[in-house]
Amino acid sequence: MDHTLFLQTISLTNSINHTINTMPLFTLIFRMGLFFAFLVLIDLYAFQGIKHLTQNISSDRWKLIIRISYWAITIGFYLLPLSLFLIPSAKNGPSSKWVTATIGTFVLLYLPKLTFIIFLLFDDIIIWIQWIIQKINGLKSSGSNEVSGNYSSLTRSDFLVKSGAFLAMLPFASVAYGILKGRYEYVVRNVKVPIKNLPSDFEGFKILQISDLHTGSFDDKEAVAKGFELIHAQKADIICFTGDLVNNKTEEALPYQDLLSGLSAPMGVYSILGNHDYGDYVRDWKPGEKEQNFKNMLSFHEKVGWKLMMNEHTILTKGTSSIALIGIENWGARAGFPKYGKLDMAIENMPEVPVKVLLSHDPSHWDAQVRTKYPEINLTLSGHTHGFQFGVDILGYQWSPVQFIYKQWAGLYQENQQAIYVNRGFGFIGFPGRVGILPEITVLELTQA
Repeated sequence: MDHTLFLQTISLTNSINHTINTMPLFTLIFRMGLFFAFLVLIDLYAFQGIKHLTQNISSDRWKLIIRISYWAITIGFYLLPLSLFLIPSAKNGPSSKWVTATIGTFVLLYLPKLTFIIFLLFDDIIIWIQWIIQKINGLKSSGSNEVSGNYSSLTRSDFLVKSGAFLAMLPFASVAYGILKGRYEYVVRNVKVPIKNLPSDFEGFKILQISDLHTGSFDDKEAVAKGFELIHAQKADIICFTGDLVNNKTEEALPYQDLLSGLSAPMGVYSILGNHDYGDYVRDWKPGEKEQNFKNMLSFHEKVGWKLMMNEHTILTKGTSSIALIGIENWGARAGFPKYGKLDMAIENMPEVPVKVLLSHDPSHWDAQVRTKYPEINLTLSGHTHGFQFGVDILGYQWSPVQFIYKQWAGLYQENQQAIYVNRGFGFIGFPGRVGILPEITVLELTQA
């Protein structure tokens, strides 16, 4: 997989769809062949552990049922990726139920298997070390540790194999919970943001941020509505949405128009576009359809009463004081993500104010341009990463694979007099769940530094 596709995968964008539609057929078949060969090796090795676990079952019938079930489930998974080539609707990107089913099933099955085989591998390493030592010492190896050339004849200790099987259930249970419950388990995070030169009139000013709705992935409107009830309950001064309303097409948001139009705040609801809101990841647009989809996106924001900021600014006034809110189109520093945002245009002719807040979907924009060229911007609000929808986020400790790609990936970061807050996202895409990184509603309270 090339560098661009890797970044798109990490960011939970449309890499599967991109690969299927753009890679030469021979290259695609070759790479998928390698991928499936790797999976088969994992499955064959894990099956050795299954055989060991079932060897003491007295009933040959149940022993056979368990072993056949293992391969039936495994082969059933193999057929899911192949269906992407056979079912036209499966090529519609992350909104496709086939794509999300494939990703979800893969994580559900192979995280436990990888955990399991680590213990099997450890036991086999011990056996081989013992065999080598015995050979060096010129001793005859015992029957339990003898390597006869038949791999399946290697015995593994009950403790290691059973420990591996038990611990493999932990990622299985976590992923299953993340799919069934975690993706709609909304968390309200209250964050105080100290800002230099903040006017006293704006002390305690509350900005509610939501991001990355990805309405095309939702399948439970009642659960989503409960999340919106939490938003209403915060009674913020202003609501800011930082991009990715949909996965691919504006029509995905239509079933949620009533919920979106119900959002309100004393100083209004402001929004920007994310990389998914342009229709760039759809490969089969007919002439004029993409342009019309984008027009529909712009009008949809207007219909729900959101002020869509397209490389522009507005002045927020409270009492006798003012601050600036700036909103730009998507701007990503990494390869494969569009740079539609024009920050210089957004601040053009802006009156002098003591505090400036920027809405920019992709947090890579902060280091690449905001901090280096616009030190007068006090606070940037971003989303995009979703926290990878997988990781550890508890008691102040944060870890996720996405941190190897994005320096700022979740929460508040500060450098000198500037700060960025990266929202973990309200929705989900690709993997149909959230494990450890829950969907977020953020309330940022501005306070004088």
